[in-house]
Amino acid sequence: MGIYSCNMLLYPHSTFPLINDIRKTFYFPLGNSILQTPTNFGFRKIHCQWVAPNVEEMEQTEIQVEKPRFTWLEIGPNITEAQKKTIAQLPPKMSKRCKALMRQIICFSPQKCSLSDLLAAWVRIMKPRRADWLAILKEFSTMDHPLYLEVAKLALLEVSFEANVRDYTKIIHGYGKQNRLQEAEKTLLDMKSRGFICDQVILTAMIHMYSKAGNLELAEETFEELKLLGQPLDKRSYGSMIMAYIRAGMLQQGEVLLREMDAQEIYAGSEVYKALLRAYSMTGDSRGAQRVFDALQCGGIPPDVKMCGLLINAYGMAGQSQKAAIAFENMRRAGLEPSDKCVALMLAAYEKENKLNKALEFLVNLERYGIILGKEASETLARWFQRLGVVEEVELVLREYAVGEAKFKVPPS
Repeated sequence: MGIYSCNMLLYPHSTFPLINDIRKTFYFPLGNSILQTPTNFGFRKIHCQWVAPNVEEMEQTEIQVEKPRFTWLEIGPNITEAQKKTIAQLPPKMSKRCKALMRQIICFSPQKCSLSDLLAAWVRIMKPRRADWLAILKEFSTMDHPLYLEVAKLALLEVSFEANVRDYTKIIHGYGKQNRLQEAEKTLLDMKSRGFICDQVILTAMIHMYSKAGNLELAEETFEELKLLGQPLDKRSYGSMIMAYIRAGMLQQGEVLLREMDAQEIYAGSEVYKALLRAYSMTGDSRGAQRVFDALQCGGIPPDVKMCGLLINAYGMAGQSQKAAIAFENMRRAGLEPSDKCVALMLAAYEKENKLNKALEFLVNLERYGIILGKEASETLARWFQRLGVVEEVELVLREYAVGEAKFKVPPS
């Protein structure tokens, strides 16, 4: 007798899957079989395909085919006057599809729908191209609209936007201006996860952002990462790192980078020199201030009155009124008209060393040059006279300032 082994017995009216793990041997007569002994054949579990409907799968299917949450409706007349005014100021040459989205976002209410649903509906209906996206983002940036960065970030996910590295850079710059460090870092991670490689521009933007946030450690790490790219650094990259050192109070490290730039004939912008000069000036480091003042001239940047004032202030705070007077005279000889702030700084320098005679001599020279005293210089002189107890002279100074006389006359004392 032949032997056939099966591990399951099917019932003719079964409605649910049957699973049987028990190995059983069944004997069935097989004609002309040469098998004389029972034999077991191992089979895996057999699952019947007659299955009852799965409620969860049906629900998931229904969710997948659910209609979009946002229904596109044209903006009606029931909007605020401010919204009407903003819509009326949209560029006349802007395409209709762009104006349609602009109107929706200008009148957007998060209680009615999400911004992502609104953009998805616009993409589905209007079929925008990259030029349309750029026109919208440019207009929102010009308007300084509060949803600009959110719209820009959602645009990165759309195929029609054709995102590139510069698009991410603009968003990171925007977050940096608002000191939203976490959002900027998340945008950078998203960019990397989508296969984009960090370049010099975007790393420089990150350094600038870390610098503003006062995070020197991350700024230095990013600067080292920037160097590893193997590309020559430009003045923006150096400038961002120097500003980070200035904000951290590490002025000498900033100077080291300035000298490194000079060796490569790369010169920082005037704002970097001014920031470093101001930092030295506020701490009364006259030597550091003079070095930076000389460096900016070597960099081809002509000093202005404010820079000269910072140098005068540095010497004044250091108790070096004579050198402050030399800096004042050099400014005047260079053809720069001394500001009232510079005159006040010179008077403060003389006051610090109690050199009243030098101050009076300075005032006489100002009269010869036709330089008048302004509000700040007059108040500085008045406070000094008041501290000395010279009341009549104080009244004279204030009276002459009040009537706006063109010249200051030294009071007899």
